[in-house]
Amino acid sequence: MAAPLKEEKVFKDPVHKYIYVQDQTIWDLINTKEFQRLRRIRQLGTCFLTFHGAEHSRFSHSLGVYEVTRKIISQFERNQYEDWPREERLLCLCAALLHDVGHGPFSHSIEKTFGTHHEEWSCRIVLGDTEVNRVLQQVSPTFPQQVAGVIAKTYTHEIVVSLVSSQLDADRMDYLLRDAYFTGVNYGTFDLERILRVMRPYQGHIVVKESGMHAVEDYLMSRYQMYWQVYFHPVTRSADIVLHKIFGRAKELYEQNYAFRFILPPLVRLFEKKLTVHDYYLLDEALMQTTLMQWAFEEDAILADLCSRFLQRRLFPYVTLDRIDPEQIERLRGQMDLLGVDPGYYLEIDFPSDLSYDVYRPGEHDEKLPILLLDSKDNLSEISRKSEIVRSISGIHMGKYHLYYPQELLSNHLHQLDPDLQKLFGK
Repeated sequence: MAAPLKEEKVFKDPVHKYIYVQDQTIWDLINTKEFQRLRRIRQLGTCFLTFHGAEHSRFSHSLGVYEVTRKIISQFERNQYEDWPREERLLCLCAALLHDVGHGPFSHSIEKTFGTHHEEWSCRIVLGDTEVNRVLQQVSPTFPQQVAGVIAKTYTHEIVVSLVSSQLDADRMDYLLRDAYFTGVNYGTFDLERILRVMRPYQGHIVVKESGMHAVEDYLMSRYQMYWQVYFHPVTRSADIVLHKIFGRAKELYEQNYAFRFILPPLVRLFEKKLTVHDYYLLDEALMQTTLMQWAFEEDAILADLCSRFLQRRLFPYVTLDRIDPEQIERLRGQMDLLGVDPGYYLEIDFPSDLSYDVYRPGEHDEKLPILLLDSKDNLSEISRKSEIVRSISGIHMGKYHLYYPQELLSNHLHQLDPDLQKLFGK
């Protein structure tokens, strides 16, 4: 059964000032080895190569999501809202704390290469033979399944899921403020306290008082700006591309029975898609950085070069294009081949896109849970119907094409490309 701590624990935090832990279960979860591993996983993956302050961890973010959730629930309980299911309090707090426990090193780069998903690993850690599972079992035998259900968004009570995962959730509210703080930008700032004050549980939903609409507009604009100015920064995308190429090359070499000079058992099982929860615990950024440093001296020239580029921040430059001509790109690939530059590893087209806010459409299954406004007459309306600002940023926003390539192609071989391809690089 759940029990309060004899003495409240406090973390000093640069974003929320203080993070308060009042439950023994939460304190025990924080001290599990699986949760402590998140200290060794950067929150923003390769973003530190663009914004040098972006060294914060998934550990600090997860604590922040827990704290935002705790503040929301405390506000609900202080005001004695009838629609808040008090018995779900600990479940919400545990799911908020553990939602990212399955994140791997370098954020989403490895997921893309190996087809893994951090949500699935979070659930495997919650349900598997782990310290996390043993702590949750102490609440009740079915409690781990409930926590996994919230993380997987399959739990039956929407109000619980939406606190952790929706279009106005504790996860987004923490990472926008935290990422803005550590990258040194102002785009992600918004009035968190105002939003928390106007949130309400109502008829099984988390809703916002209509008088707080402008604070939510500011939050959604912050999200929009952070994606385009920070998360989709072309230098960060270049680092992601180089990292993706590294693991793609390593995977190809492994499948060809290449004799690596350096390879650790968790990586072998990653390549073979046989990772256990214990293997996953060992996969952190310290292991990956060590691997990259060793692979920089491998006999395979492509793998060694790509690792050196990443470690020394010799990333791929790019040209911005309004459109892509497939025939032109195929000619470029062919000429790169002739020049001895493998286009499979040294050429990439990136086209970022983001859905800033997903407008609810009646009759559609909505996985993202729309933001609902509650007016003075207790009527609910989806926010885009009341806000011109939200309507203006709704729908998919797309950037321009970025063509990434090695600098040597431009400096050493450009004159060998045909004139049409030279124009592609602005020459």
